[in-house]
Amino acid sequence: MPKLWTPDATEVTPALRPQNGGRDRQPLAPHEPSTTPVVDDAVDVVSEPSSTDAPLRSSSSRATSAARSYVALPITRTAIAAARRVTSRKVDPNRAPPRYSPTIKELPHVDRPRERLMQHGPQALTTAELLAILIRVGNQERSAISLGEHLLAEFGSINEVAAASVEQLSVVKGIGEAKAAQIKAAIEFGKRVSLFGSSDRPTINTPQDAANLVISDLRYLKKETLKSILVDTKSRVIAVKTVSIGDLTSSIVHPREVFKDAVLASAASVIVAHNHPSGDPTPSVEDVTITRRLMSAGEILGIELLDHLVVGDGNFVSLKERGLI
Repeated sequence: MPKLWTPDATEVTPALRPQNGGRDRQPLAPHEPSTTPVVDDAVDVVSEPSSTDAPLRSSSSRATSAARSYVALPITRTAIAAARRVTSRKVDPNRAPPRYSPTIKELPHVDRPRERLMQHGPQALTTAELLAILIRVGNQERSAISLGEHLLAEFGSINEVAAASVEQLSVVKGIGEAKAAQIKAAIEFGKRVSLFGSSDRPTINTPQDAANLVISDLRYLKKETLKSILVDTKSRVIAVKTVSIGDLTSSIVHPREVFKDAVLASAASVIVAHNHPSGDPTPSVEDVTITRRLMSAGEILGIELLDHLVVGDGNFVSLKERGLI
C-alpha cells in the first residue's frame, strides 16, 4: 500500500514540533530522528500523487513551511471503529421524545395549585392539582401536576386511585413509596372524616347508617371482602373490622372468625357486610346460607346479628329489609 509522502530529514532540515499552541517552536537537529509516537494499530493513509507534489519535492523551503504548518496524526483502527459505531447508530422512529412540562415554580404565581387553593378554595382545583399538592415535587420528566394527570391516566379514575394499595401506587414512574404513602394517608383521612363526621362514635339506627361506614371501602375492591361492624348496647359503633378477603363461601367465612372480634370487644351485636366485585348487589344463595349460619352462631354466643349488607357499585342491599333476617 503506498504511503503518504512526507519530507525526510535531509530535505527538511529545520523540522519543527509545535509546543505550547505553536508559539514556542524548537528546531530539531538536521539528522535527529523524529520522536512522534508510533501507534501499533495505525492505518496508512493513501493519497494519489497530485500536481502539487512536484513543487513540494523540489523546493525544500516549501517543504519546510509545510512541516511547520502541519503535524501528521496517526489514524488508528480503534478511532475508525468508533466513528463507524457513531455514524451507524439508528434512531427508533417509534420512540417518543422525552416529555417536558413546566415545574410548579415556573408557573405564574396565580396558577400554582397551592396558591389557587388558598385563594379560591379546594373545590376550585382539578383532581390532578389536588394530587399535585400531595405529591409536592415532580421528577426530571414531569411536574407534580403532570404526575397527578399521569397517575389518573394509569388507573383510569379517581376511584381506582383511591382503591389502589401503596404498592400499586409506588410502581408508577415518578411516584415511589413516599408519595404513595402521602396519597393513601390523605385518602384514609378523608374516609375517616366522612365515616365519623362530628361524632367519634356514630350510631347505627338504619341499614343506610351501616352502609355509610363501609360502602366507600368495599365498592371498588376487586375481590370479595367481608367486614364486620361491632356495636354496643346503645347502637354505637365500637369498631369496623375486616374478617376475610376472597370468595365468600362457607369454607372461608367461618362464624368463629366473624364473632372473634365481637367477643374481644365485648360487642352486643354485629352487622356484617361484603361486596360483589361485579357491581350488582343482588344477594346470592350462598349469601343467604352464610347469613343464616351466622345468625345461629350469634344466638349461641349471645351476640345478635343485626343485618347483612351486600355492597355493589355505589348501592347496597340489606338482607334484613328483604326479610331474610
